[in-house]
Amino acid sequence: MTAFPAAPDTLTAAATRLGTDPLTVADLLRVACAPGFERWQEQVRRTGGCAAPIHLQGWTHVKDKATGQTLYAYSTEAEPGGRLRVACGNRRASRCPSCAWTYAGDTYHLIRAGLVGDDRKGVTASVRTHPKVFATLTAPSFGPVHNRPASGRCRCGAVHGEGAAELGTPLDPERYDYASAVLWNNHASELWRYFTIYLRRQLAKLAGITQAALRDACRVSFGKVAEFQRRGAVHFHAIVRLDGPGGPDTAPPAWATVELLDTAIRQAAARVRLEVPPAGPFPARILRWGAQVDVRPVGTDDGSELDDAAVAAYVAKYATKAAETTGTVDRRIGELGELDRVPGLPAHTRRLIEACWTLGEHYPGRKLREWAHMLGFRGHFSTKSRRYSTTLGALRQARADYRARQERAERGLPDPDGDPEGSTLVLAHWTYAGHGHTPGESWLAASIARDLRLNREIAREELADLETQGEDSTWNGC
Repeated sequence: MTAFPAAPDTLTAAATRLGTDPLTVADLLRVACAPGFERWQEQVRRTGGCAAPIHLQGWTHVKDKATGQTLYAYSTEAEPGGRLRVACGNRRASRCPSCAWTYAGDTYHLIRAGLVGDDRKGVTASVRTHPKVFATLTAPSFGPVHNRPASGRCRCGAVHGEGAAELGTPLDPERYDYASAVLWNNHASELWRYFTIYLRRQLAKLAGITQAALRDACRVSFGKVAEFQRRGAVHFHAIVRLDGPGGPDTAPPAWATVELLDTAIRQAAARVRLEVPPAGPFPARILRWGAQVDVRPVGTDDGSELDDAAVAAYVAKYATKAAETTGTVDRRIGELGELDRVPGLPAHTRRLIEACWTLGEHYPGRKLREWAHMLGFRGHFSTKSRRYSTTLGALRQARADYRARQERAERGLPDPDGDPEGSTLVLAHWTYAGHGHTPGESWLAASIARDLRLNREIAREELADLETQGEDSTWNGC
């Protein structure tokens, strides 16, 4: 098909209709009229509509070991642009909604397996009965901010709406402790590490045993996620579970109860203190957890406890986010002047970033400037203890193996699981050839991603309806 240039007014009208700009529409037409457009669409669908796919060039050959015969050959030379596009795998929804959606799904299954068990993920169903809670540890106050208290009226005297722009911003920015706020974010992961140490100590103390005896009787497992409050302070949500000494496969001792775990968490959080030494004009500081510590039991049998699916979904949701709630940028900042080119950057967020920049000069080992876009936080957003559940890597590998088996079956190649002797040999050579989309490709990829997600949601709803009908049929004796 030959591409003809469209008239400027036609491009403008099309851009208005599509909610984009004329240049994007012109590039969209170029892509749609280019040779191999259908194959390009197929590639993008296979990535799930990835917003920034990795481009590869190369080839792969599958040969019969005994005869040397080539059973299958593939090369990117025949692909659109001579490239194969694969998903970027970025967890952040602000960068790639499609890959973030997959990451959230994996996190959901990882967290839920640690709550109710899943033999396919190496966690027995008996873990459902182990004591476990959903705990939230917050940052302390760095100065009063606009909020929506239970009384409804903020300290400023106003009643703020739920989405009011001033929520989380200081009542008096000049007196707000920006330096402590970013230093707290920067040390949050270390505060969590100290918390886990004190938690084990408090559990032993409350149980009336030594720490060595605790290790022989009980294991603490957790899965946690970080979340930014609107004021720009990070806090942690964590599922904390008590197991037997062998992990989730073994029962915890009789004294390991939800009530004991609740008390130990509150006592451990209160004991943590981390000293930040003085540097330049900045005095020494003592960092602690905030006074607000929320601990709620997690269960599935009665209505008094949190539902396991709701907890897993909550953790999965925030595993794909960063500091977007504060209006910050989603990539590293090379120099402060870049902030002048960020539209709509809130004044409070800008001052937190500037505090990171200033403190970075005096605390070079803390890498505050490198993490200024994250308001100083440099930890992982989702983590878990070794024996809590399966791993994200294992889930990704299982998905990759499943797809590989599908492709080998389609091509008539032997399944590796049924071919222990390894009768085939795979030869391959791949090189990196770039990443991302052109403006028109980005618009089309986003459209493909929306369609895929809508189809999945419809399929999920239909499956839920069928399961409900099945339950109703059973109940009616059918």
